[in-house]
Amino acid sequence: MIKFADEATITVSSGKGGDGCVAFRREKYIPMGGPAGGDGGRGGDVVFEVRRNLRTLAALRFQQTFKAQTGQTGMGKNMHGRDGDDVVIAVPPGTIIKRLDTGEVLKDFGLGYSKMGEGERWVFLKGGRGGWGNTHYKNSVNQAPRTFQPGQAGKSEKLRIELQLIADIGFVGFPNAGKSSLLDHFTNARPKIAPYPFTTKIPNLGMLHAHDRDIVLADIPGIIEGAHEGAGLGLRFLKHIARTSALAFLVDLSDEGWETAFTILLDELSSYAPSLAEKPRLLIGTKLDIPEAEERFAAFKEAHPDEKVHGISVFSRVGIDDLLEAFFSFVVEAEAAAAANTSVEDDLFGSPGAEEDSEKEGAGNGGEG
Repeated sequence: MIKFADEATITVSSGKGGDGCVAFRREKYIPMGGPAGGDGGRGGDVVFEVRRNLRTLAALRFQQTFKAQTGQTGMGKNMHGRDGDDVVIAVPPGTIIKRLDTGEVLKDFGLGYSKMGEGERWVFLKGGRGGWGNTHYKNSVNQAPRTFQPGQAGKSEKLRIELQLIADIGFVGFPNAGKSSLLDHFTNARPKIAPYPFTTKIPNLGMLHAHDRDIVLADIPGIIEGAHEGAGLGLRFLKHIARTSALAFLVDLSDEGWETAFTILLDELSSYAPSLAEKPRLLIGTKLDIPEAEERFAAFKEAHPDEKVHGISVFSRVGIDDLLEAFFSFVVEAEAAAAANTSVEDDLFGSPGAEEDSEKEGAGNGGEG
């Protein structure tokens, strides 16, 4: 059973349009009724739809071919064929759709996520048009045409689907630094917790409720030195913190390598994507219930005077309340910055609705301007 999947390759095809019909009107007392062939129905579209209840691409591992329905052929008595049904492909928020051969990004369902309504839909491939029946070919010279138009063929594409989790704060740290324990304490997520490295093998999301709002936390497998080159599990899952608003670096102060831990983690993120190292962040010294860690916290804080440093123990609950407030402040500041950027863009380029309103006003005043 596939529990977590963040990549998939699929083939999608829109439906062929139905052929037009060759038919003639044959009714009693109506001699030479003329052509009466109806048009074919339109083929179904290929539609991607965001479902917020989805968290992985596992379903696309089991079904890799999606084909919309063909339009129905036209019928006699000028009856139009039925349109083919669309094929709807459900994907989680944060999905990126690329062409398999070129890697071109066709759609990113992560952009503008905060404004995205439930069930955002995107039509990728339109179905083929239905063909004309012989009614369309009637004229004064050819009053009994036997010509029809075939339906337009559908289109096919091979796509690569990738997932980047969307979260407010992403946890970064070495294996066994306490990331899963913190996620377990703050949220209803139940990641695997054990006293050995690489307990977490897949990303986990959890929802923290603070001051009447929800904060999404993301825990990825532990990063080790050389992760950006493929060492450990970090390289594959580093992309899942690309969309986070802020990062929380967890350092196990009971470990002998605590002094260099943050520097190594920051270098790995910078090597993978420089933008990750520029995100707002805070440092968290963990496991303060252990005497050695408690003694090292003061030195840890002194070593990073320009960083926001917190010390916690999930076991004894030391510093947990202060950390919750820090998470809440991070999210509020990130939302304010995003709103400010949106306002600046509207001032520079104009709001999308303003142009429409001006067009409507011009139309109401009459004339072509």
